[in-house]
Amino acid sequence: MSTTPPPQALSADVRPAMDERTADDGALGWLRALGPRGRRAFAGAFGGYALDSYDYFTLPLSMVALAAYFGLNSGQTGLFTTVTLLASGVGGALAGVMADRFGRVRALMITVITYAVFTVACGFAPTFETLLVFRALQGLGFGGEWAVGAILVAEYASAKHRGRTLGAIQSSWAVGWALAAIVYTVVFSVMDDDLAWRVMFWTGALPALLVVWMRRRVQDAPEAIAVRRKSAGKGSFTAIFKPGLLRTTIFAGLLSTGVQGGYYTLATWVPTYLKSDRGLSVVGTGSYLTFLISGAFLGYLTGGYLTDRLGRRRNIWLFALLSAVCIVAYGNIPNGANTLLLVLGFPLGFCMSAIFSGFGSFLSELYPTAVRGAGQGFTYNAGRAVGAVFPTTVGFLADSWGVGGALVFGAIGYAVAALALFGLPETRGKELE
Repeated sequence: MSTTPPPQALSADVRPAMDERTADDGALGWLRALGPRGRRAFAGAFGGYALDSYDYFTLPLSMVALAAYFGLNSGQTGLFTTVTLLASGVGGALAGVMADRFGRVRALMITVITYAVFTVACGFAPTFETLLVFRALQGLGFGGEWAVGAILVAEYASAKHRGRTLGAIQSSWAVGWALAAIVYTVVFSVMDDDLAWRVMFWTGALPALLVVWMRRRVQDAPEAIAVRRKSAGKGSFTAIFKPGLLRTTIFAGLLSTGVQGGYYTLATWVPTYLKSDRGLSVVGTGSYLTFLISGAFLGYLTGGYLTDRLGRRRNIWLFALLSAVCIVAYGNIPNGANTLLLVLGFPLGFCMSAIFSGFGSFLSELYPTAVRGAGQGFTYNAGRAVGAVFPTTVGFLADSWGVGGALVFGAIGYAVAALALFGLPETRGKELE
């Protein structure tokens, strides 16, 4: 029995969304196909994820200053990432259940407020232990934002364009990363490091402005509202572990673990690698990150296109291989060859981001509407939590191996992701009921 409201029950700006799913395949056909409400949902999810990225990168970019301020070794600084990603596993699971029970938009606003408040709190931390606690609490909101925002947009997108649409959402991570790198370059150039790292965290208050706009302008997809009403808002977390979905949950979690283990190894340690191992200045580090981030932005968009053309699994397989090759090469560039380091940053950023582009569509298509939030929220963020072992391992080995040598553990993560795909079906072209 269909859960879609009859045409006469839909508001005027919802009906075009249904009609426009047959829009042309031009460069922006995927955006036109969303309809007016879908485009507002896209804007909210895009902004939320960009600012999620910005708040996340305030830590890696400030890592060297934090280590000096609190007198930390590499293993201790690696713990910041570990607690963030571990907490994100809990936050993602909670946000997913909230999205199924109370709605996608309401859950999205809660996650944005959470990560913004505790990012600002990090700037007031008087001790290493306090900062660790605040970073863990920030991880609760950080973990839930992407999964909920991706589901919100996936339920507006057509099957034909879903990969490109969610790939565009994913590209906002590079936008937030770029903004953080710009602010880092300015703040650390004009302030002493002891104050600059605090200012970086205080700028994490920006997402509060987005929440005000979302509260007025963004709504769930009509089909999702109908399903939630039918189930009386009783989304079940345990359902994703029952026989019909258990296999999917296990292998989707392994896939996420591998991809995010590789990604966060790089995201956490590349700024330190450039500044400490390669001896670059603040401005120099920002310049090298420009190549990495530019590659990331184009990688997200290209990966979104390819996941619709090649399929979800082939896209991930392709870029898992290329990412592993790039990360090993990047970490083993000889001293003095900084030009090569600069050039290789682009393909590294491109490949490690293109692999993510299919995640939003793939995970959304693996679960039914009633438990989509729980399924996607748990698998994506459980992967983040378990994947935290990779950047932590790099942190503890960095003193003896050097950061560049220890980055090889990121490549192992991509191998895990490639193997996990053997347990998951191809979902390209699947309609969301």
